[in-house]
Amino acid sequence: MLTALITGITGQDGSYLAEFLLNKGYTVIGMTRHSTTGDFSRIQHIQEKLTLAQADLHDQGSLLSMLYTYRPDEIYNLGGQSNTQLSWSQGVLTAEATASGVARLLECMHQVTPHARFYQASTSEMFGNAPYSPQNELTPFNPRNPYGIAKVYGHFMTGSYRTHFNLFTVSGILYNHESPRRGFEFVTRKISHGVAQIKLGMADKLILGDLDAVRDWGFAGDYVRAMWLMLQQEKPTDYVIGTGIAHSVRQFCEVAFASVDLDYRDYVVVDPLLVRGAEKFPLVADACKARENLGWESGVTFEQLVQMMVAQDLRELAQGSPYSHTT
Repeated sequence: MLTALITGITGQDGSYLAEFLLNKGYTVIGMTRHSTTGDFSRIQHIQEKLTLAQADLHDQGSLLSMLYTYRPDEIYNLGGQSNTQLSWSQGVLTAEATASGVARLLECMHQVTPHARFYQASTSEMFGNAPYSPQNELTPFNPRNPYGIAKVYGHFMTGSYRTHFNLFTVSGILYNHESPRRGFEFVTRKISHGVAQIKLGMADKLILGDLDAVRDWGFAGDYVRAMWLMLQQEKPTDYVIGTGIAHSVRQFCEVAFASVDLDYRDYVVVDPLLVRGAEKFPLVADACKARENLGWESGVTFEQLVQMMVAQDLRELAQGSPYSHTT
């Protein structure tokens, strides 16, 4: 039986990955920063099947102790500060967790479990102002925010430990992936939750920014399968993961409101203060390498994803429950 360690297990991706690995027969160790004050709602339904270990990406000593104790075969680093807007007001914190935290964990792995296989959660935000669209593994990085900059550091450190110490380390450059477990600070969940509130008579409008902003959106449950597949290969290498299809915020609204028989134009209000400058070339994935080498494809369509998120928010609000994460 293999043992997997997941940092960031209480987040969207961590919870889906934990479910996936448990179904594969893994022993799953979830790293958490606080055992009493954290939000465990996303893993509540599987928590008895997990082993939760308290450690912190800011503290190398705690990471060393955790690896000595559990000796994982696979390490999935999904932890860190992951909000692009928050990274502007918390730049140093973002650098400490999202950048330096990767280096600390890699060094601990090098010292304690050099046999392990390591996955680093990279992001399409590293491309930022991309020189062309779609982007692949060879596209140069040009991040637009402190989060993307921190992720570039973690990405290059992961590659450096692979080449310098001959460790099995890979990065998955994942494009936007959503689910009913997405945080409320992300526009997709803001929309799905807003639609549910409007449908239930709890709100009468939804305030958004640029409706013409586009992203490559997929389902998080599909993307964690790609993470696992990367660590099952004979040789370590990095992969771009995404659907390759761009959709606008407007299209997200259209599908979301239509799923409850409403017209988004009757409820959506654009706040100019929320409008950010659009990229000349949108962030869209060229995931040919993942399809060819991993046999990976996204299974949930854009429309299915949006409808899934709205339906779950309707259930949660109707039940008066902040989370009911079984989807």
